[in-house]
Amino acid sequence: MKGTALVTGASAGLGRDYARLFAADGHDVVLVARRGDRLEQLAREIASATSVETHVVAIDLAARGAARKIEAEIRARGITIDFLVNNAGFGSTGPFAGADVVKQLEMIQVNVVALVELTRLFLPEMLVRGRGRILNVGSTAGFQPGPFMAIYYATKGFVNSFTEALSYELAGTGVTATVSCPGATATEFAGHAGNADSWLFRIGAADSMAVAREGYAAMMAGTPMVVHGLTNKLGVQVLRVSPRFAVRGVAARLNRS
Repeated sequence: MKGTALVTGASAGLGRDYARLFAADGHDVVLVARRGDRLEQLAREIASATSVETHVVAIDLAARGAARKIEAEIRARGITIDFLVNNAGFGSTGPFAGADVVKQLEMIQVNVVALVELTRLFLPEMLVRGRGRILNVGSTAGFQPGPFMAIYYATKGFVNSFTEALSYELAGTGVTATVSCPGATATEFAGHAGNADSWLFRIGAADSMAVAREGYAAMMAGTPMVVHGLTNKLGVQVLRVSPRFAVRGVAARLNRS
């Protein structure tokens, strides 16, 4: 089935990789992020390499009402969304008590609220058509508490849980929901989050395109969850049987700069 994919956070990292994968498979793409110049550059790249249509929607998902503005723009252009990739997200590092509260609330807005709104806005039409794919980018961070990145870890816990539940609800409808759970990945995330020199990233980060390819394949197959990399898969299993005080302590050490 050829269709149109809406990818948030498409200006860099995993979002950019997902857009390239959809285009390479012949799907039109709607590129969403706040950095319009980056989106236009990606749109030109895709147009030069493929025959698919590219659409740019430059908007900051941290702003309230952004999801509805995206939907209105999509409708105005007469576009039908067959694939929704909720990839946009960011983190920050440091003790919660000293954190910029505005930034923490924006993180919840982008990582959770916008994801839920976009899913709710585009899912009903997928159900009417009896086909569609939703991919939400969660994280291995979502399986544990994360001292010194408390809000980020909590938002990814929401994404993991929400998507698994949604996947169950959608069984038999022709629409699927998949959550991608990468660990540390080589994107711009660490630089923006301020933890590029933390143990979490110093011990190694996965290749972004490799993670995207696996997430893309899982979404197309309708797999509810994919955890990327053998080390991460083992780590998630260890978390299930480890004492919580130990889980908190290890996460804190990994997140400290």
